[in-house]
Amino acid sequence: MNTLALGPQWLNSDYLITTFGLIGVLLIVFAESGLLIGFFLPGDSLLFTTGLMVTTNKIDTPLWLVCVLVVLAAVLGDQAGYLFGRKVGPSLFTRPDSRLFKQENVEKAHAFFEKHGPKSLILARFVPIVRTFTPIIAGVSRMQYRSFITFNVIGGTLWGAGVTLLGAALGNVEFVHKNIEAILVGIVLLSVIPVAIEFLRARAKAKKEPAVAAADTTAPQGRGRHAKR
Repeated sequence: MNTLALGPQWLNSDYLITTFGLIGVLLIVFAESGLLIGFFLPGDSLLFTTGLMVTTNKIDTPLWLVCVLVVLAAVLGDQAGYLFGRKVGPSLFTRPDSRLFKQENVEKAHAFFEKHGPKSLILARFVPIVRTFTPIIAGVSRMQYRSFITFNVIGGTLWGAGVTLLGAALGNVEFVHKNIEAILVGIVLLSVIPVAIEFLRARAKAKKEPAVAAADTTAPQGRGRHAKR
C-alpha cells in the first residue's frame, strides 16, 4: 500500500508506520495527545492506516492489542498534558511564540474548553491541534482530576480504538484499497473542517469588534452634544 504523502514524507502515515512500526505509532499518538511539540503530527490518518495495515497483515500484531495500546498511549498523552498544564499554569498564556509554539493555538483550545466544558476532552480528540492543547488547558484551569480522567479515558477510547477499528473494518474492502489516497485526504479534510469553522468565526468576530468599539465611543459624544442644545 502506497498512500499519498500529505506534506513532507516524514509526516506520511504509510512512511511512518513502515519505518518505525507500531512503537512509532504509539509515540506519535502519545505526543499528539498532550505534548506541545505534537500538534503538527498526523493523528486520524495515522490510526486509520494502522487499522488497515493490521487487517492486511502488514502489522503483525493482533487488532485487539493494537487498540488497547493506542488507547493507552492516547490516555497517557492527555495525562502528561494535564500535568504539564497544572505545573505551568497561567504562564502558558504569556509564553512567546516560536517555530513550534503559537499563542493562538492555546487561545483556540482555551475557547474550545470554555465552550464545551469537560466534554471538550472527548470532542477535541477529533479536532487536530485542539486535541493537543485541550488537556493542557484543563490542567491550567485545574479541572477536577476525577472528571478529567473519566473524560480522558472515554475520549481516548472513542478516538484511539474507534478510528483504528474503522481502518480495520474497511481494510478488506477493495474500493478502499483502490482509493486509499482519496480516502486519507478526505479524513484529513474532515478533521480540519472544525478548525476552519472556528478560524472563520474568530476572523468575523475580530472584524466586528472595531466597529462595536467605534460605536461605543461615538455614542456618548452624540448624547453630550444633544444635552448642550
